[in-house]
Amino acid sequence: MKIVVFGATGNVGRRVLAAGVERGHEMTAFVRNPEKLLEQQGANVVSQINVMEEDMLNPQSVHRALAHQDAAILAAGTAGDGDTFVQLVDNIVTQGERQSLFSGRIWAMGGAGLLTVPHTSILGNDLPGMPPAYKNHDRNLDRLRRTELDWSIMCPGTMIDASPETSARQLEVSTELLPLPFPESTRELSPEQLTGLIFSRFAELNVAYEDVAAFMLDHLERSGPYKGKCVGVAYQTA
Repeated sequence: MKIVVFGATGNVGRRVLAAGVERGHEMTAFVRNPEKLLEQQGANVVSQINVMEEDMLNPQSVHRALAHQDAAILAAGTAGDGDTFVQLVDNIVTQGERQSLFSGRIWAMGGAGLLTVPHTSILGNDLPGMPPAYKNHDRNLDRLRRTELDWSIMCPGTMIDASPETSARQLEVSTELLPLPFPESTRELSPEQLTGLIFSRFAELNVAYEDVAAFMLDHLERSGPYKGKCVGVAYQTA
């Protein structure tokens, strides 16, 4: 497949890029700093990819980058970047809508706060005490819900470097709900109590960058099971 990675030198993007090359995909890295890309991936990998040194907020550049691509992975920016993060996602989605030579398949990055607490109707980001910056993920999700593109949004907790321990574990995958077991009595808790419960269990949502990257690459098909979904991942418990 032909895959363009926006933010290809970030923590997720660089893993997607390396794994995509290893799988034999035709990868395009959309970056601001090709020197950083070379430092991260090495000359052998970089020689196998297309490199675009462009600005993600430039509509024309993004429009060109999406031409003839089978999928786009939006791994750039963080919720803490504020309006800039929202603008770059909006620009990529908008150009995906306008680029007739783009397949329309997009994976975007969100956070576990976009998922509902099981046995309740409450989103993580709506709980008291959650960092206000997380609401930028909500804004990006709202934009995706207004498009006819074939999108999915990955919603991990804290991402960590891979280790022998993570490599030996299988992923638990959910859509729309936090991928952790909760008792039915959870519905009886107050919002403040729910916040305390989520924070006490947040380490259970730690997942390796490499596993997040692999999952997105495993599910690039159009109209697949994760189309239009918020996807949660955690490691299965014994």
